Amino acid sequence: MNHVHIALWGVLPYLVAVVLVAGSAWRYHYDRFGFTSRSSQLHEHRLLSIGGPLFHYGLLFVAAGHVVGLLVPESLTERLHIREPVYHLNALFVGGAAGLATLTGLVVLVYRRLRVPAVRVGTSRSDRAVYPLLVAVLLAGLTATATTLVPHPYDYRLGVSVWFRSVLALDPDVPAMAQAPLPYQVHAFLAMSLFALWPFSRLVHAFTAPLGYVARPYIVYRSRSVHSGSAADRGDGRPSHGSGA
Repeated sequence: MNHVHIALWGVLPYLVAVVLVAGSAWRYHYDRFGFTSRSSQLHEHRLLSIGGPLFHYGLLFVAAGHVVGLLVPESLTERLHIREPVYHLNALFVGGAAGLATLTGLVVLVYRRLRVPAVRVGTSRSDRAVYPLLVAVLLAGLTATATTLVPHPYDYRLGVSVWFRSVLALDPDVPAMAQAPLPYQVHAFLAMSLFALWPFSRLVHAFTAPLGYVARPYIVYRSRSVHSGSAADRGDGRPSHGSGA
């Protein structure tokens, strides 16, 4: 273990956390109107309807897989009688499929942004930085996932996951991450870079997801009949027809 390892895996995670929290608070305070993804659906819908669901739903599964893989220790799954080969096969196929879906959706969205002039004009400098970084993070993650296919693969739950939980406990286990294979280190470093950029890009709209929409009551809409009602009810100012004297 050297000073570079200490800086990367013992100091950098906390710097990124400070930038993420402070940057998001600053963005919300000074750019509340921009705290959104700035929808471009009116400019183009077909590609968005393909790439949007693939990216967002795939990303939800990727995030869920990371939460389980990083926060749930191996001892717990053993107590639940989930055998290690079964766990890793599930992580390989489900996680790999989710990663591929996310990457495919992202490629479609980037192609749409480059192809549609009105959408391209609305692309900010931060977007131009965050899209390549997102692609790099996903490719690094898929590469790390693919390494589980080799004989005697690296068990990230005994290394990367231990480091991640130690960071949350404010006692970083630097050797646990320093001894991880290069694809895992690259993936972790790129992910931290993405989180540092997060508050200053359109990704910040993830913090404004309308979760209350799922539980809100129904809104009842009543249509007004075209042929019902008097002229006064219609409000069109036309006199009603009557018999002349």
